Order: sequence, then structure tokens, then C-alpha cells
Amino acid sequence: MPDSDEALNPPVDGGPRFAWSITGSGHFLEESLELARALPNVDLFLSRAGEEVLALYDIRLETLRQHFRVFRDKTASAVPVGMLYSHHYHTAVIAPATSNTVAKCAFGLSDTLPTNIFAQAGKLGIPGIVFACDTEPVVVTRSPHGWVKLHPRNIELENVERLRALDHCRVACSVEALRAALDLRLQELSLAWNTSSS
Repeated sequence: MPDSDEALNPPVDGGPRFAWSITGSGHFLEESLELARALPNVDLFLSRAGEEVLALYDIRLETLRQHFRVFRDKTASAVPVGMLYSHHYHTAVIAPATSNTVAKCAFGLSDTLPTNIFAQAGKLGIPGIVFACDTEPVVVTRSPHGWVKLHPRNIELENVERLRALDHCRVACSVEALRAALDLRLQELSLAWNTSSS
């Protein structure tokens, strides 16, 4: 599959798709990508930090392109966001989402490709699903070098609650909750998972 950074044409299968964004978090990154692979018609949108984190976890763009069209954060005006206006996407997903991305989304900032996708989707009434990383007083996550215990600050937890209050947004706080939110969205769209992994 060719590099899709400049391929801003309608999806080849003719139907609306999931716009799935990757940010700079490794928190259940592989599990999130496994869910994305099990969905029908997914395009990936990578922040610059997301690209760096993929490399840290030894996930290669070439491998991702075997399953997805991949759009990278290479333009100041987030050019790929324009595809939302042409009804190419029915759902915007950010999974996993860093506390930085959650804060930006919660306060309406959009200075990366994922936050631009999220903001414009919301303005168009396109449902969003955000798998937030820092959602509990103690979070155990796998870094590239092993498991780490983190203690999110009150500000991170408050931003998750702010995000929950946004129009057209569902917040997931675990892989299981992400799967459930995706399952509900598939039901709303009368679509089905691609594999039995659902």
C-alpha cells in the first residue's frame, strides 16, 4: 500500500471510515492498534510524538501501512483534516491519548493532527472516542523498558472529566472500555468487527 500522506482522495471502498489518531503515548498502544485492525475501514493519523513512540515500541510505519492508510503530521494547517468535510469519516478515535492531548482536546486546542481531527469532528457532529491514559490515581503502564507505576496529578484527572463533558465525545479509561465504546459505535453504524478478536 503506498504512502497515504498525500493521498487525499475518497476511500477506495467508497464508504465512510474510522479516523484513528495515535499520540505520544505507549499506554496499551499495541492493544489499541489490535482493536483498530479488527475494525472495518480505518485510517491512521499520527502526531509527530506518535511517530516517535511507535519507533520506541518497534512498530514500523511499513507494517502499519499493510493494514491502514497512514497520514502523518507534516503540514502546519493539518491538511488531512479536510477529508472530514467530505464525509470520509463517521467516527474519530484517539487511542491511546496522552494527558497532553486530553488537556488540549478538553480546552479546545488543536495544534496537532490528532487534536485537529478531534476538534473538527466535534464541530461537524462526528462522534469521538478518546482512550485517555491518566484516568486513575495510580496507573500501571508498560514503557519500552518495562512496567511503570504512575501517579497522575489532579490536573490530569480533572482534564479527563472536562473531556467527558464535551459534545459528541465518549471517554474510555481502559482497553476493555475502549472495546465497549467501539462495539457500541459499530452497532450504531450497523457494522461488525472484522475478526473474532472482538
